[in-house]
Amino acid sequence: MRRVLLITAVLLIGLAIGGYVFFNGERKAPVRYRTAVVERGSVISIVTATGSINPVVSVQVGTQVSGMIKSLHADFNSIVKAGDIVAVIDPEPFRARRDQAASNLEMAKANVARAKNEQAQRQRELDRAKSLAAQQFVSQNDVDMAVTNAQGADAQVSVSMAQVKQAEAALNAADLDLRYTTIRSPVNGIVVARNVEVGQTVAASFATPNLFLIALDLTKMQVDTYVSESDIGGITEGKDASFTVDAYPGVPFAGTIRQVRLAPIAVQNVVTYNVVIGVDNKDLRLKPGMTANVSMVVARRDNVLKVPNAALRFMPPKSELASRPMEATPAKEEAGSRSVPAGGPPARPIWKQADNGEPLAVTVQTGISDGTYTEIVSDGVAAGDEVIVGIEQLRGVRKVGDLPPGFGAPGGQRRSRDRGL
Repeated sequence: MRRVLLITAVLLIGLAIGGYVFFNGERKAPVRYRTAVVERGSVISIVTATGSINPVVSVQVGTQVSGMIKSLHADFNSIVKAGDIVAVIDPEPFRARRDQAASNLEMAKANVARAKNEQAQRQRELDRAKSLAAQQFVSQNDVDMAVTNAQGADAQVSVSMAQVKQAEAALNAADLDLRYTTIRSPVNGIVVARNVEVGQTVAASFATPNLFLIALDLTKMQVDTYVSESDIGGITEGKDASFTVDAYPGVPFAGTIRQVRLAPIAVQNVVTYNVVIGVDNKDLRLKPGMTANVSMVVARRDNVLKVPNAALRFMPPKSELASRPMEATPAKEEAGSRSVPAGGPPARPIWKQADNGEPLAVTVQTGISDGTYTEIVSDGVAAGDEVIVGIEQLRGVRKVGDLPPGFGAPGGQRRSRDRGL
């Protein structure tokens, strides 16, 4: 009887332990994968950048003389033609300098006349001294003195004539400065900026002050944008570009890459290049200085196989691969059975589900990407195939990191008990 009771107690203890393990032990929930369909369509690779809208040709109108602004004949948004007066600097000081230069010229001409009279007198004295020397009435020294005086008179005439030319040049410079007091537009266009007011004094001693900024034609604009060196390789002249501005949200503007400038621009060790995009602005909606968010088309592929980028980023959990023998892992066998030619497009693995539900790796070569989809340029997948893009999070499953401190199970995840709910 005691032996029967002992055996019964051992069985009850075994059943209790088995029940505890059955109801309280961790169970491995099946892994469910999220999939997406490989499809055909267009993939457009673009480069985004930020730039500013500027006129194609803009001219800064300055002044070459210093003085006070007497009057302004153009304002913001004024339409001007080449030769129109846009501003006048007080001309009175320059007119006085011109009159003084004219007086100096008259004085220089009078000095020339006096020098010529002196030259004639010295020449007559020389002729008289030579005739008297022939009759031996004067000495040779007197003849030499007469020759010296005549040569000095000739030199004085030359000096006086040079002074006349100098005075004429000074008069021309004074006339030119006087004409510069009237500032005229050099081109046909529209005044974008006016930087002076009436009564303001401008100084042109070291640099030419800018009075106006005139845009040649606002119906033709350009977007000056800066592209990093990592993206500049695919940008060439003639490719399409589009951009938006904050003034017209959601309205795209089309343009064409007109120039890729070779001069590098380095700011804090970041190298960029200026890309100029030509834009038609017949309706004058675009204003100079607007900020443009530019998208430039680098490459376009139509009717190609494409997969979501999430499929290229997906990697099965290590626990799923480790739960199977390495030599029997379908992913290992499939990945090793394909060869990718060297020097071709980059090769990357994507994962499909085998018939038994296990992930199966397929190595493919990728082309361009638009940020959401990537082109597939090799075999291995076909339109309609399903590829794994992620793992579905089962309801009732919580990660250890999501539990309060002290409630996490070390080395794994704590799953809710399955009690038939």
